[in-house]
Amino acid sequence: MARVQSFPFGRRSAVRISYAVAVLPLALFVFVPAFSVLILSFTDVKPSPFLPVHWIGLKNYQMFFNAAHMADNLATLQNTLVYAVLLTVGQVGIGLALALLLNRKRPGSSFFRSLVFMPVILGVTISGLVWSSVLSVYGPVNELLAQLGLHADFFADPNIALYVCAFVAVWANVGVQVVIFIAGLQTIPVELYESAAIDGASKGQIFRNITFPLLAPSFTTNTLLGLIGSLQSYQMIYVLTGNKEFTKVFSLAVYFTAFGSGHQSVSVTQGYASCISMVQFVLVGIVALFALAILRRREAKL
Repeated sequence: MARVQSFPFGRRSAVRISYAVAVLPLALFVFVPAFSVLILSFTDVKPSPFLPVHWIGLKNYQMFFNAAHMADNLATLQNTLVYAVLLTVGQVGIGLALALLLNRKRPGSSFFRSLVFMPVILGVTISGLVWSSVLSVYGPVNELLAQLGLHADFFADPNIALYVCAFVAVWANVGVQVVIFIAGLQTIPVELYESAAIDGASKGQIFRNITFPLLAPSFTTNTLLGLIGSLQSYQMIYVLTGNKEFTKVFSLAVYFTAFGSGHQSVSVTQGYASCISMVQFVLVGIVALFALAILRRREAKL
């Protein structure tokens, strides 16, 4: 009896070469910069050129965790986590609702799918500028509020600014979640819905017992993408509010410490910014692994 050849390549050397070609750019553009940031976090390197660089060990980390910076860092941590939760819940929840609506075969469904994805194409800067005009002090929203005797400074009010930034970020990015959910919905066999309808199942029962369990991989993907992306994001906050304390997140702190602060104090160096970046990396890793463990356990139960 002839032996069945299941290996797709004639020789394993082709596989090794393929992996090497893939790993080389990954190492060059991901691992090398990441390792460089780790090394820089133990130095006092500054953005100005030709200045001497000294190895200072754990001083940047001691500075980050000392009592003088603790209140500011805890506020930044709180903003980061609140922003991440708002973005993740908003993108996944609204994305799922829109995907369920747009997945149905209706006239114009392709147009509305493109319309939902349009903000992703526009980019962060354009989306932020559009909403900053709409929600500005003299924008159309405040003109409508003026008719009711109300007024709101959406980007300068510490109580609402972060929530407004999260709302705009959800609007700008929810198209990606919609596409992933629609792709997941289209893999569910139509026969399951037909059988459930024949058995007299309601729409809620169909969603709870068929759609949601089979959509679990898409739900996990969108949740992880939302969490990781929001924990590392700062662009929308920067466009809408700039460097304000009540909307500062870790990524924004890294950017302004390294490039945009304009101060020359000991603490404001690219080495210290690298230290903040490594703390953020650990935070993102812990949250992502914790969320992945919960989501995988939930998938197994479903």
